[in-house]
Amino acid sequence: MREKTTQIVEEIKKVICGKDEVIRLILQSVLSGGHVLMEDVPGVGKTTMAVSFSKTMGLDYGRVQFTPDVLPSDLTGFSLLNQETHTMKYQKGAVFHNLFLADELNRASARTQSALLEAMEEGQVTVDDKTYPLPKPFVVIATQNPSGASGTSLLPDSQMDRFAVRVSMGYPSQDNEIEMLMNRQNGANPLSELKPVCTIEDILQMQDETSKMYTKYRVLKYIVALMDRTRTHRMLARGGSPRATLALTAMAKAHAYMTDRDYVIPDDVKAVFPAVMCHRMLLTPEAEFKEISAVEIANEIVKTTIIPKE
Repeated sequence: MREKTTQIVEEIKKVICGKDEVIRLILQSVLSGGHVLMEDVPGVGKTTMAVSFSKTMGLDYGRVQFTPDVLPSDLTGFSLLNQETHTMKYQKGAVFHNLFLADELNRASARTQSALLEAMEEGQVTVDDKTYPLPKPFVVIATQNPSGASGTSLLPDSQMDRFAVRVSMGYPSQDNEIEMLMNRQNGANPLSELKPVCTIEDILQMQDETSKMYTKYRVLKYIVALMDRTRTHRMLARGGSPRATLALTAMAKAHAYMTDRDYVIPDDVKAVFPAVMCHRMLLTPEAEFKEISAVEIANEIVKTTIIPKE
């Protein structure tokens, strides 16, 4: 089943040029059962990336373009009175898809943003004291513009902590941008040519195989040591939560799975640590004054934390 991961990456590369590492991180997040936050300026391909994943992986896809007037019930659904039977009937909301794209999530009100918390954490929604399970797999890919953009507000910490990774597309290189234009010659649309390379059952099986990846005790000690460094680092006001520890472990397993190994090694943890932790770390005023980024701190923690021998 692992060969499917290579096929997924290669298929998406037909549309997204020069962003192999971002593609792999998003796929690793899907395999780990996590959610993805894509933070970047408009127009760099965030929505195209999400659509490409849904088409390539055969996922049922839904999208909401967030604005201040989007209501929580638009996402979770609502109960409606049936005039004939005089009973309440539940109408499903927009989150009832395998892959849900929350486009420009940081333009929504705090109340609407919080409507996603239960769905992201527990794979269900509760409406009128009744709980409705979401389809499996369930993946949220949320996009947001950088903080300070007009009409945006910061996502709450509780929401940020529910994203397995935060990724950034960035501008393409000149060669990749030329390749993008060449792929669209004569009105062609690469998205319409994508073909599914796996089924929902394949994804669930890959998720199951990923979760069972063997992780030695020394690697678990290394993960906890890294997490402890984020909680005691003098440039960080807040480090990773236990949820972050679980996310880091799951992502390391997914990295090992895609590297065609049956076990996790410290290099797997190192590879995913910045993407998993940077959006969870709160910098001190001193770090902000010195213009030290979360990425620099994450790389320093990885570089200076000793890997346990046993």
